Amino acid sequence: MEKSIETIWKEGFVKDDKLIAPKVNDLYNQKSIDIVSKFKRMYKINVIAIVLFSFIILPVSFVVKIPYMGIMMFFLFNVIIIVNRKTIYKLNKIDNSLNSYEYLLSFKGWTDELIAVNTKFSRFLYPYMFLTMFFGFWCGPIGGDIPGEVVVKGFVAEFPNTPMVFGFPLIFVGVMIFAMLFLALVGGRIGKWDFNLGYGRIMRRLKTMIKDMEELKQ
Repeated sequence: MEKSIETIWKEGFVKDDKLIAPKVNDLYNQKSIDIVSKFKRMYKINVIAIVLFSFIILPVSFVVKIPYMGIMMFFLFNVIIIVNRKTIYKLNKIDNSLNSYEYLLSFKGWTDELIAVNTKFSRFLYPYMFLTMFFGFWCGPIGGDIPGEVVVKGFVAEFPNTPMVFGFPLIFVGVMIFAMLFLALVGGRIGKWDFNLGYGRIMRRLKTMIKDMEELKQ
């Protein structure tokens, strides 16, 4: 009686070196390569997009007269690029000579590390972006009038007894600190949500394949 396909799969993964089920192994190897290749392609496209956007936002910010925001965003995007270059290097170092199961486990380990790094980085990223936008609109063009001073003068004229800290109304400082602390608190969750938005489908396929392989090896 012929073996069931499940039995063949199990033998194929348990005795991968003997190639008892070469067609099944080849199928999973190809699927593994496809998943990783698709992720690499999407990830590199995102990095290239960040590079292009960083060089676009800088001159545009001068045109629309918010250069301070453009300069700070340019710096931020280049930090992101440096971080991503390191992660791409680690991704390319994954040994693709491993069998499909070990290869996917190595890739999943890399993605787990990537998510952990992005989660930590996001706790600083979003407060920094808030500060960037605030100072961009507050300071206005280089060498020109400062819009923030107009806002402060108007606020002080309306509330002359308001306490001041370094030339800022205390309530402004309080709102800024609260906003930054809030963004730092939820930044990790926003980072994970952003990652899942772009790569969630691939990660679900990855987990499903690893689970299927583990079940077949039992």
